[in-house]
Amino acid sequence: MPRIRVIVTLKPSLLDSAGRTVADSLVKLGYTELSSARIGKVIDLDVSSFDEARVKEMCDKLLANPVIEDYHIEGVVE
Repeated sequence: MPRIRVIVTLKPSLLDSAGRTVADSLVKLGYTELSSARIGKVIDLDVSSFDEARVKEMCDKLLANPVIEDYHIEGVVE
């Protein structure tokens, strides 16, 4: 059974307040080499067969908000 990985992130033009909080906290903990962080989500889908058009349809209808998020389908992963 193939496993499809979808990476969903905020569009680059949008402020990522969670990412900013993480970055600020890491710098305060001494990780001064960090300049920024972005938070996203990883969704693994177990499917009977890989059909990229169907996975895009899933993303557009439910998994990602196309107004504020981008997504990337990695395809079959181990």
